[in-house]
Amino acid sequence: MQERFPNQFPQPGAAKPIGTVVQGSLSEGLEVRLSPEVSVEEMRVGKFCVVYGRRTRFFSMLTDVTLGTASPKILMNPPAPEDDFLFEVLSGTSTFGTVQLTPMLMFETVNGQSELRPVKTIPSHFSQVHEATSYDFQMVFGSEENPDKKNFYVGMPLDMDVPVCLDLERFVERSNGIFGKSGTGKSFLTRLILSGVIKKNAAVNLIFDMHSEYGWEAAKEGKEASTVKGLRQLFPGHVQMYTLDPDSTRRRGVRDARELFISYDQIEVEDLSLIRGELNLSEASIENANILRHEFQRGWIGTLLSMSGGELQEFCESKGAHFGSTIALQRKLLRLQDLRYIKPVCPANYIGEILDHLAAGKNVVIEFGSQGSLLSYMLAANILTRRIHEAYVRKAELYLQTKKPTDKPRQLIITIEEAHKFLDPKTARQTIFGTIAREMRKYFVTLLVVDQRPSGIDNEVMSQLGTRITALLNDDKDIDAVFTGVSGGQTLRTVLAQLDPKQQALVLGYAVPMPVVVRTRSYDEQFYKEVGSPDPAEMGDEELFREAELANQDLGF
Repeated sequence: MQERFPNQFPQPGAAKPIGTVVQGSLSEGLEVRLSPEVSVEEMRVGKFCVVYGRRTRFFSMLTDVTLGTASPKILMNPPAPEDDFLFEVLSGTSTFGTVQLTPMLMFETVNGQSELRPVKTIPSHFSQVHEATSYDFQMVFGSEENPDKKNFYVGMPLDMDVPVCLDLERFVERSNGIFGKSGTGKSFLTRLILSGVIKKNAAVNLIFDMHSEYGWEAAKEGKEASTVKGLRQLFPGHVQMYTLDPDSTRRRGVRDARELFISYDQIEVEDLSLIRGELNLSEASIENANILRHEFQRGWIGTLLSMSGGELQEFCESKGAHFGSTIALQRKLLRLQDLRYIKPVCPANYIGEILDHLAAGKNVVIEFGSQGSLLSYMLAANILTRRIHEAYVRKAELYLQTKKPTDKPRQLIITIEEAHKFLDPKTARQTIFGTIAREMRKYFVTLLVVDQRPSGIDNEVMSQLGTRITALLNDDKDIDAVFTGVSGGQTLRTVLAQLDPKQQALVLGYAVPMPVVVRTRSYDEQFYKEVGSPDPAEMGDEELFREAELANQDLGF
């Protein structure tokens, strides 16, 4: 008989035994028969358990709960409701509960070295199953106190009060997603994660704040008169706000937000292609826009809007453009004049300013206020992101050429809401956001996509998302989309579908060793005290900003 390693089993009282493995497979998971003293009603989908094999511990997630009987005849003549004695006689022997476990990690000791590894096998018959302890969670998910890791506590398991941490160093390396149906707290989850990234100085953030929820403050769900702090209040020295609607921003009590404008010459034909549906532009109009862009270069929109009908007809005849489509393009582009932040000429180099702040380590929130329509949001986010990505490509190429640490760009995370509008299958290959998602961290830029309809996002983009934090979803297509490219995703579908509608999320992917369901950390006064200011030295000081400004001027911004 094989000997078990010393200390393979938990110390008495350290973990509650819940049952015994009776059958299973690597592909289908393990079936565990519950001990007679364990009520099936105590078992919750998403629970974290540990299976103690002969040489290996298997960290597992509970994915299903079922009832079993020793003989089908028992079900043909069930005991009367008042017959407590017969209930006791049958319980645990003739009738019992079973749970389905999916092993996620295995802890092996080889040559005296213990380490976590992907699951390659399963435990033997009758291996004992225990509830996970706080030590198990800390061993798998780490601790915020570890000085060698940028771990950030995001929540607790469903049935324990022990922190579950994200590895932010791994989190910022890839694009990530936060999903959930409307009302499940996606914005709170996003603000929580962004606070951790700023606190640990894991990356610098550019946040397109469609509904003014991240910058200064936001309404607390369920309590209309109550508000919670935004990133600017939590990290006053590390967040710079820009606004596309200064009146709305001032009414909300923000006094030092910079106004931001975009000029006609910053709008490319690709930006109009993204908002074709919002402007009701035909394919012919886009083709004619390319003719105008080729003829008048960056000033093509201003020139088009100033042309009379006769001038436009003469241009179309000389360049082979379609007059009807071109005049329709002119008429529909007049809607841009309704956007308060669109100007014929910009009074300042706002792209350069934002780049200076990002290079100096300051996080930038761009508020939209009353300009938060889908047309306005998509146009501004695409234009600004494209220009900033161009600058980062140049910076990354310079760093690859010089190999100087001082030339290395800061890792940048760009946060967008309504992500399926930017990343749907028809446009994902054309938009700058699709490009960034596919590049991963090649140019030190990644995405944090926030959406309630992940099924609307291109499958290739979804497969590139490293970490997915998902609140409750009801639509089967959305649930399937969350598990795109995830091994064993089918077994987690039940877990996701059974989440509570508030303050629960399934976390899986690159930044956590294994999928885990958490009660998300409360975003309250206690959180404000714990987050405080970032660990590293103060960012965004004048010296850093001046150095960043000079560096960006050298690159043409």
